[in-house]
Amino acid sequence: MASFSKFGNDLYTGARSYDIVGRRRTWYWIAALVILISVTVPFLRGGFHFGIEFTGGSEFQIAQPAELDQDLAAQTVDEVVPNSNPRVTQVGTDTIRVQTSQLEASQTNDVAAALATAYDVPDDRVTSSFIGASWGADITGQAIKGLVIFLILAAIGMTLYFRTWKMSLAAMAALLHDLVLTAGIYGIVGFEVTPAAVIGFLTILGYSLYDTVVVFDKIRENTAEDGEGSRRTFGQSINLAINQTLVRSINTSVVALLPVAAILFIGAFVLGAGTLRDISLALFIGILVGTYSTIFIASPLYATLRLREPDIAKRDARKREAAENALVDAS
Repeated sequence: MASFSKFGNDLYTGARSYDIVGRRRTWYWIAALVILISVTVPFLRGGFHFGIEFTGGSEFQIAQPAELDQDLAAQTVDEVVPNSNPRVTQVGTDTIRVQTSQLEASQTNDVAAALATAYDVPDDRVTSSFIGASWGADITGQAIKGLVIFLILAAIGMTLYFRTWKMSLAAMAALLHDLVLTAGIYGIVGFEVTPAAVIGFLTILGYSLYDTVVVFDKIRENTAEDGEGSRRTFGQSINLAINQTLVRSINTSVVALLPVAAILFIGAFVLGAGTLRDISLALFIGILVGTYSTIFIASPLYATLRLREPDIAKRDARKREAAENALVDAS
């Protein structure tokens, strides 16, 4: 613990430093490669795995069956309605859930009766429901609308708060990076995209934005101190700010991940609650991605946007020249 505290103190004072801004091109290439993989691989694997709420379909739940064999449910449904694409999951400790493509009323009754026979339970323990695809389309439309409104308001708010659109642009680029990468992980691994997962996607934007604002506040503080007497260039001041807030970002992420991981474990393995699992899974992935993007995307991108400004370029040139002259005099 003491060594970690010393590590954080060394980063804050500048005794130890990681050249994140100086290697920004490396981070950009990594981000571009990761985004490319996130966009292409899910479609090569057949697209995203959307839940029944988006695609529409029929759902059956078998309560308190004698056994929890999921293969039995899939085989039973296939025998009654071939090519219905059954997806079987266990809900809690005593319920089997079966989701299929849209079935007709007669097919729904046949499948329910067959499941009751297969699991040796009374007919009233097998419930069926139907979800229309239009409901999922409405949810998707509202989610996209909410995302667009959030990004616009966040961009305006950051521009007014930091008094520069370049910080706002860098933060929005990091947010889009987080969304694409999180969605890409879902598509690559094959996680099911449900309304709860969409809620998680939108929630991680707030966390990522918060982490970015913390780092940007320190950047503004450091760069505001850079007068003609300062030996730091603009890029060095940004890099110092990133290092100074690095431990805080790590600690904040760990503190946020611990309860999310607990909810994920309880939702997935203890209760079998799909909503808890889907939200916490999106949050878990998003927090990791958001922490990375703040350090390696948002801050270096802001440096790139500002370093080419004439005033900053001239001031940095004078400071580099003064530093070189000081080395010559010292030798």
